[in-house]
Amino acid sequence: MSNIRPRRGKSDPGFSDRKPYHVATFAKKHGITTSDATRIIKTHGSDRDACDKAANRLK
Repeated sequence: MSNIRPRRGKSDPGFSDRKPYHVATFAKKHGITTSDATRIIKTHGSDRDACDKAANRLK
């Protein structure tokens, strides 16, 4: 048995091709500073659910 994992592509349900939030829009939506929004988006990338959860933890 090999340890090679199959590549994930757009046909994979776990693959997200969504674009990351725009910093100003994200900051306004959650009522946080743009510097906090930038840090969250850089950390979590295009995973909007993770970004939303991180912003909610700052409140």
